[in-house]
Amino acid sequence: MSLRRHAEQDLPRWRRAVLKVGSSLLAANGGGLSTRHVLGLAEFIAASHRAGREVVLVSSGAVAAGRALVRHQPEAAHGLAARQALAAIGQTTVVALWQRFFDRPVAQVLLTHDDLRNRRRYLNARATLRELLALGALPVVNENDTVAVDELKLGDNDNLAAIVAALVDADLLLIASDIDGLYSSNPRSDANAEPIADVAAVTPAILAMAGGSGSSMGTGGMYTKLEAATKAAAAGIATVLFNGTDADSLRLLATDRLRGTLFRAGDTRLHARKYWLRHAPLAGGRLRIDAGAARAVLGAGASLLPGGITAVHGDFARGDMVEIETAQEWGTQIVARGISQYAAGEVRRIAGRKSAEIENLLGYSYGETVVHRDDLVAMSGANP
Repeated sequence: MSLRRHAEQDLPRWRRAVLKVGSSLLAANGGGLSTRHVLGLAEFIAASHRAGREVVLVSSGAVAAGRALVRHQPEAAHGLAARQALAAIGQTTVVALWQRFFDRPVAQVLLTHDDLRNRRRYLNARATLRELLALGALPVVNENDTVAVDELKLGDNDNLAAIVAALVDADLLLIASDIDGLYSSNPRSDANAEPIADVAAVTPAILAMAGGSGSSMGTGGMYTKLEAATKAAAAGIATVLFNGTDADSLRLLATDRLRGTLFRAGDTRLHARKYWLRHAPLAGGRLRIDAGAARAVLGAGASLLPGGITAVHGDFARGDMVEIETAQEWGTQIVARGISQYAAGEVRRIAGRKSAEIENLLGYSYGETVVHRDDLVAMSGANP
């Protein structure tokens, strides 16, 4: 059956992207993993690296790889615990598969949704991924299926990819599928299905176009891809859905052209991030900073370093939202708010000291900043 093709269009500008690759692109017909479609995807990633861009890969395939390695055990195909064991066995095979195509190091990062809901683990995961990118590595992210019971039942790396895109402040979410993009109905059963090239917002009518899972190996379907696009749009990130089995589509992507579906972001990434920071619930903590720190934070868009902190009020944990105030002639003014990299007790110990002293003072370090500039927003009317 010949599907109607999507028209070509410009790919949104991007510097950092999350690429999600599903099981249907990695699984071999006889079981295990195949390099058939991996080469084209790897060439796109390599071309992106040569252009000075960064890619985080969210890759499925662990259960399929594990099943092939223990195919002499037929009972291993059934039961949740067995599938978790298969994921553990197959995970190294997935990473090894991707490493074959790159000279740069490939790093395995296993996450659960709980890791991303807990603020402390969220910050740790983000710091690790950013450091991996700074080191020039290719992070390969997957759900930690071995312990994530609920997540394994869902088997949904589409939504995980959207969460990771927000986690690393990506400009673009790329979802590689075994179909060209979104259609008005299931093109495998409806010869009149029309390709949808551009989606301004995922509405109930758009959701109605989604069918079930299209392949026997994957556990996600078009609906989860639309859910992922919705999550990404809320974070100010555009999503593109394309056919990862089509060599021409991959070559087009490397030239910033898309043959697939573009899901537009609801707002700019920066605006969405700043909006969230302004309206996220407070933990009740406040940091008072001196005039020099206020000029650096408000005037130069710098991070808040411990040396500029003169007082700590209230109690808060690492990863909590805090208010930042400075002294004025008439009293104090809340000038910013942001996510603290350190707990209240830790900030009290390092306040007024140099960043280089943090590890000696605490015995460990979460970084040289108390509030990173990416996690900080100036309040309306605040002046440096």
